[in-house]
Amino acid sequence: MGYTSVDRIPGIVAGVRHSFGRGVTRPEAWRRDQLERMRALLLERGADFEAALKQDLGKSGTESQLTEIGFLIAELDHALAHLGSWIRPRRVGVPLAVQPAAARVVREPLGVALVIAPWNYPLMLALSPVIGAIAAGNAVIVKPSELAPATGELIATVLPDVLDRRAVAVVTGGVPETTALLAERFDHIFYTGNGRVGRIVARAAAEHLTPVTLELGGKSPVYVDDTVPIAEAARRIAWAKFMNAGQTCIAPDYVLGSRAVLRRLGPALVEAIQELYGTATRENPDYGRIITDAQFARLTGHLGDGEALTGGEHDAGARWIAPTVLAGVSREAGVMQEEIFGPILPLVEVSDLDDALGFVVSRDKPLAAYVFSTDRAARDRWERETSSGALNFGIPALHLVAHDLPFGGVGESGMGAYHGERSFLTFSHEKAVLSKPLRPETLAATIMPPFTKNKEALARGGLRRLL
Repeated sequence: MGYTSVDRIPGIVAGVRHSFGRGVTRPEAWRRDQLERMRALLLERGADFEAALKQDLGKSGTESQLTEIGFLIAELDHALAHLGSWIRPRRVGVPLAVQPAAARVVREPLGVALVIAPWNYPLMLALSPVIGAIAAGNAVIVKPSELAPATGELIATVLPDVLDRRAVAVVTGGVPETTALLAERFDHIFYTGNGRVGRIVARAAAEHLTPVTLELGGKSPVYVDDTVPIAEAARRIAWAKFMNAGQTCIAPDYVLGSRAVLRRLGPALVEAIQELYGTATRENPDYGRIITDAQFARLTGHLGDGEALTGGEHDAGARWIAPTVLAGVSREAGVMQEEIFGPILPLVEVSDLDDALGFVVSRDKPLAAYVFSTDRAARDRWERETSSGALNFGIPALHLVAHDLPFGGVGESGMGAYHGERSFLTFSHEKAVLSKPLRPETLAATIMPPFTKNKEALARGGLRRLL
């Protein structure tokens, strides 16, 4: 993938900012046209995107459609269907002491947004924030991941041919190009990736007081108790964990359960993996590959952190690691100290619900937590006593596709959220607008000097009930 010259980056940013300043992106018709063009691009070049994702991550065409291309089309359809209502000003009430007056909230675009995308879902996570930025009327620069070069090159090639070059640009490259981008002033920065780089992004944004959305990750726990059908739970856990070869920010990272539950769950997970992928995953086109040699080396270093109930096999040349379930994993094991982000699932024994909750709340807040229990009291405690970006009962990961649920992290797993209307709001400023005639005067005059005894009495008495 040819990288954008660092010397060109200030001019690119200035160009899209000039277009925003001229009002190019503000009309609803422009926003709608850009979203429709993006939708048509995904349909017309779907096969090309499938091929690029296959080259970068070993994804099957079906998985690419489900988790990247189709996901984006559904998000575009939702935005197009609701754009008019999102843009419309919201009328709000005013206190009696201020009347007569009218108040409304006007949603206006922030300006120029920067979207920095990761490699694990290199198409979806590059364009999904762009949908929100354009819907809100912003100019936008998107920086695809250099670690998914085929997809990044395709985005850089086709997006400028379809969208308005005056207000939408693509910058390609690695650390030097990203550093040059972060030196520029933006009105919002949207970064998806890890916490280390997230801190770099936040520090750079602070120089310009630029708001940021940080979509990070973390160790998303699964808790399973003896009130649920184990086979069904295992199938859903295996599906969410080993999709994209485990390289998913909301993938189940580890499983907590009692000794009795884990003794039943382990074999059920083995059966579920075989049902989903067969016993020869190296030849299975539905099972992906690890993105880089460095990631492969990091992951294989954790294969000895427990007893492999299944998997453990790997091939460096193909960057293939079999779906692996590790039993008997200690809480201090290396695999429990960092987000795994690969096809290794540790099973960690807990004595009871209190032990599980205590373990989770003692660690960084995860991007998601998944609970398999029909015990109402247990579910209530997970909701009440833990904090995570999302909490799912009975299914991992699927909160991602609910348009009206905010998607984002908390604490170490991120800040800010998006999807659906929340994406629109992320890239908008909600401006308060109040209009009051000069006549007649109202009780508001009582807040103005000179403060007589009557005004003092009113201030200490009934006026606050009118505000």
